[in-house]
Amino acid sequence: MLSKETKLADLVSRMKEFAAENLESIILYGSEARGDFKEGHSDLNALCVMRSVSALDLARVAPVVHWWCKDQKEPAPLFFTAKELRESADVFSIELLDMRENRRVLYGADIIAGIDVPMNLHRVQVEHDLRTLLLKLRQNFLINGQQDDELRAAAAKSSSSAFTLLRHVLVAFDEKPPASAPEVFARIAMLTGADAEAFAAAFKLRAFHASADDIRRAYGQYLNALSVVISALDKRVPKQEWKRAGKSGS
Repeated sequence: MLSKETKLADLVSRMKEFAAENLESIILYGSEARGDFKEGHSDLNALCVMRSVSALDLARVAPVVHWWCKDQKEPAPLFFTAKELRESADVFSIELLDMRENRRVLYGADIIAGIDVPMNLHRVQVEHDLRTLLLKLRQNFLINGQQDDELRAAAAKSSSSAFTLLRHVLVAFDEKPPASAPEVFARIAMLTGADAEAFAAAFKLRAFHASADDIRRAYGQYLNALSVVISALDKRVPKQEWKRAGKSGS
């Protein structure tokens, strides 16, 4: 198995070969850029900025993506033009804020540095993504509630996304998120009243097996804790501030 640094160097080398002059930048983001990468659980997340992302241009780099995903078992890189990236700050505020805070330029220009993230829209995206996560977990419970392995897998799979969103809840509360998961959960509990242990239990399901009763109890507590956080966030910044202005009479 290739080391992280060898894999990243190979990614850059292959992208330079296949994309040639169309390649503008490759930026590493996520857990490795933040410094909390965990072997066996974390991924290497890459953003590739190209001058053109037409179907023909994407076809040229498809062999690199196939190698990265199939052979190296890493998630597909994100592909943007610099213009697209700047124009996406209003709908990808969570992702771009994370990249702005923690990134590593592997090749080319630091495209992220000059991007302004609208924080009022950031707060909206945080609530939207939390509510979407909660709905998906409820649907999974309705469909797979009697299948303990499915419940465990769903909770475990969602825990990384939940951790990211909880970090951004703290940002929405005008706080700088701590580095470790236990510290984030503890601070969320203090600010919102949610059960920190419910998040910790869901997080641990990624690495530890549990009894059927423990899985179902942990899943229920996880759902409840997410609901509490969402309610607290909604009260913190009322929706009235984002109501669409009424049309004037004709």
